[in-house]
Amino acid sequence: MPAPLHDVVGLGNALVDVITHEDDGFLAAHQLVKGSMALIDEERAAELYAAMGVGTEMSGGSAANTMAGVASFGGRSAFVGMVRDDELGRVFAHDLGSNGVTFAARPATDGPSTGRCLIVVTADAERTMSTYLGAGAALRPEHLDPAILGAAKVVYLEGYLFDSPEAKQAYRRASRLAHEAGGEVALTLSDSFCVQRHLDEWVALIDDEVDVLFGNADEVQVLCGTSFDEAVDQLRRRVDVAVITRGAAGSLVATADEVIEIPAQPVSTLVDTTGAGDLYASGFLYGRTNGLSLAESGRLGAVAAAEVISHTGARPLVPLSTLR
Repeated sequence: MPAPLHDVVGLGNALVDVITHEDDGFLAAHQLVKGSMALIDEERAAELYAAMGVGTEMSGGSAANTMAGVASFGGRSAFVGMVRDDELGRVFAHDLGSNGVTFAARPATDGPSTGRCLIVVTADAERTMSTYLGAGAALRPEHLDPAILGAAKVVYLEGYLFDSPEAKQAYRRASRLAHEAGGEVALTLSDSFCVQRHLDEWVALIDDEVDVLFGNADEVQVLCGTSFDEAVDQLRRRVDVAVITRGAAGSLVATADEVIEIPAQPVSTLVDTTGAGDLYASGFLYGRTNGLSLAESGRLGAVAAAEVISHTGARPLVPLSTLR
């Protein structure tokens, strides 16, 4: 059997991030729930964009951020997601390529425009996201290339895209293609509100297909309907590896045999938590697909998360390979 072409192939929303810093009054004025991710339509996206102050625009999306992190560590990564053949779509594709990530999808020539995520960062570094999925929500099973999915050590699924019925079917097909080729399936829960919206379907997907699960403390408690400690114990029996982030308290890597505590890396100035979970996953997946131990993979996750929260934006500003 030929060696896998990629360490990790990620599936998720292809979005352009628009990031601005505002106060809590801005959130209240626009009825935004701090720390959440809300899906919005194109009209609402235009309204919020007009109200936001000067910000930073860059390609984003949770799984795309993770794939950029894997590449920054020196890994081989690809991203599968839908954009429109428009200006933002071309920016997205060019930016991914410049980060060393293969963009394994054809832009749509009709339908909704390329999606965008409007991110408001408050003084406590918390991020509140309003997402217009646009073309990204159009990912369907027929868009998946078996040659790409079957040539990955890990296929990584982004929870945010689970709001799309077609994407749910795509995730099932991607999981089958990965497992048939001898690869693993990893899933990030992404957002506790997303978990609540689709709880039964999440449980079925995880129990049927997922080998490596990523989530924060809130997300896993919502998923399991239990306390944190009980959720950890439950997930150890349901997936091969559960990776649970806890902010400044570090993270846990839990298997049937052990629970490893990973301390958070020190950060001199906390600026923006956007992408912290995405980049943690990149470090862990790079380590897992390159023969490192669970503890060392978790440490790389913490290193990547610390780098990205020290500045604005969800992509590393320095090669993560230099921080190992």
